[in-house]
Amino acid sequence: MAEVQSELKNGVLTLTLDRPPVNALDLKTIAELQAAFKQAARDEGVRCVALTGAGATFCAGHDVSEMLAARGGDISYRAHLLATYNPLILQIRQIEKPVVAAVNGPVAGAGLGIALACDMRLAADTARFTVGFTGIGLSLDSGVSLLLPALIGLGRATEFALSNEAISAEQALEWGLVNRLVPAADLESAAAALAASLAAGAVGAFGLAKRSFNRAILPNLEEALDYEAHMQEIASKGAEHREGVAAFLEKRPPKFK
Repeated sequence: MAEVQSELKNGVLTLTLDRPPVNALDLKTIAELQAAFKQAARDEGVRCVALTGAGATFCAGHDVSEMLAARGGDISYRAHLLATYNPLILQIRQIEKPVVAAVNGPVAGAGLGIALACDMRLAADTARFTVGFTGIGLSLDSGVSLLLPALIGLGRATEFALSNEAISAEQALEWGLVNRLVPAADLESAAAALAASLAAGAVGAFGLAKRSFNRAILPNLEEALDYEAHMQEIASKGAEHREGVAAFLEKRPPKFK
């Protein structure tokens, strides 16, 4: 069964993360997202992409159980990022069509990076934004080290990366992390209306504007993603990550030393 549901209607391609219970990402989900964005970039019938999550959660980040399996197989986290999230984040930023995230609930970790890479973010009032990585003894990836400070400032980004506290939907709106905040019951219709208005616009010019924003604000995105992968490789081999994953699976606070 597909973990990313896809629907094309009136020029809007809606991609829905559908991996219950919290839409945690695994290799299959990432591959399906990569394939969807690759097809969207080529298809002239796609004029806007909308990304959301099924149920009450947008995306809980990468599946920790898959991380545990990777540790047992001594798989390189850097190699993993180079094949998965790094190219996906670049796809979202480089597709010359608007990409709108409809953040329907909590989002964390790599899911946060994916949401931040989108051009605009609409959030339900139930949304919560958690950096997440340090809670399991990891560094940042999925472009969060660059995209989060670019949106809310370095001081705020540092605070929430280190504290692992959630940013509320209201605070996210005040800080510019999201463009609009709507009641959860209205999110689907609000996102559909925004996506439809973008699809009806000058998509070619939108693509050029997006290219200009990338050059002006994010010229080092690819370099930042590569450096994140180096840092994640170091963090993945440490005792803090072993303890963080164990604590997560045992549903207890981690005991870092």
